Amino acid sequence: MIKSTKRNRLLTRRQTLQGIGGAGLGLAVSGLAAPAVRAQSNRPIRFLNCETGKDTLAFFSKAAQEYQDKTGIEVVVDSVPLGESFTKITNGIRSGTPYDVANVGFIGHVLLLAEEGHIVPLNELTDQHEWGNNILFPIDGQVYWYPFDYNLALIYYRKDLYDSLGLSIPTTWDGFVSNCEATVDGRRKGSLFPIGSNGATNWMSMGFMWAEGVELFDDNWNVILDSDEMRPKAAAYLDMMARLYPTMPPGSLQASYADVVSNLVAGTVTHGAYAGRVLEAADRDNPDLAANLDVMPYMDSNGSQTAVNHGYDGWVVLDTDNTDPAMDFMRWLTGERFVDFLHTAPVHFQPARLDLYDNDRWRDNELIRKYGGIVEKMQSLITDDSVVLTSIDTQGPAVDVRPGKVFESFALPEMLQNRILNDMDATEAVSMAAEAIRKSIA
Repeated sequence: MIKSTKRNRLLTRRQTLQGIGGAGLGLAVSGLAAPAVRAQSNRPIRFLNCETGKDTLAFFSKAAQEYQDKTGIEVVVDSVPLGESFTKITNGIRSGTPYDVANVGFIGHVLLLAEEGHIVPLNELTDQHEWGNNILFPIDGQVYWYPFDYNLALIYYRKDLYDSLGLSIPTTWDGFVSNCEATVDGRRKGSLFPIGSNGATNWMSMGFMWAEGVELFDDNWNVILDSDEMRPKAAAYLDMMARLYPTMPPGSLQASYADVVSNLVAGTVTHGAYAGRVLEAADRDNPDLAANLDVMPYMDSNGSQTAVNHGYDGWVVLDTDNTDPAMDFMRWLTGERFVDFLHTAPVHFQPARLDLYDNDRWRDNELIRKYGGIVEKMQSLITDDSVVLTSIDTQGPAVDVRPGKVFESFALPEMLQNRILNDMDATEAVSMAAEAIRKSIA
């Protein structure tokens, strides 16, 4: 479990430095106006939404009208892509027109806003429920966000090909590479795991390394990737990825999130990583293939450890002159309307709240029923303490700015490129990556 302190800061997992004007995140927040003094307000509740699927947009449009009809209070919903969220939040604070509720996808943003005093604790809402592993990130016992889902990167594979070729679920890297090789057939490739200097590689391709027990920092924030303990593990991971690379389609260097989804849904690759949206897209666009998809966690080299790459989304309530009405809205949204929200992307919005997995109304959904076996596997990954649940931006002894800087440096994707594309010795590639990490956090 990641520990949190009020002093810790973290950069984004998916938003690049360019997206915040090239400035450090601390600079993006520091100097903002002081938190508002709460007063009774009759103004509308301003809600920043970053889930832009058409069903989710339709839900918030309907929900805003329903809440106004119910309470007489207007809810104004602005929807932007997640990468624009933090900029919109901070610009609103600076201009004196802050949002009252906002969607955030990075715990580092939550910590930055909490440190500056711009958001309020939500323990009143979160303490009511039991949660999955490593999701609340409390700060001195206070929880400053309401995580509505996990976005875990896990491995999708083709059950029909496994059956026809007599393959078994791999528990080791050798078994996984062998299965990927066995499923190459003409234009159909065995796998797709990005290796470019982008967020897709950071999220989709590192799970094998986490399963092997690689860590980037010790308890004192020393970089240990090239230590005597970690270097051989990381080098073995690189050598495995080099074996996997020939089973991938051309263009793996440039592969994006969308490329992995489209290849999985089209059936042009047998194995690839993503969250639940793959099933929703496949069910819509290629239902025959969707029926033959299943998931597995990342595995280590000898079959003793599994992992998933962390991901998450949630809401914060800002400290404004409208906080009390905003909290009333959040009680309603996370209460009687929460299941309806989750149903707008029923498999992709994997609940962070454990009670929902036994909620009859949540389970009474066509896609959740259809893919119930996969949903149960996804649940097990957030409740089994033996599964490593981590990511680049949640490495280290505490949530902090340094892992986020590592994410943005793309030191680990470049480590992959040095081994795979430049044929560099794996141990040398690890040493170079460790030095790049040290420079990124200096």
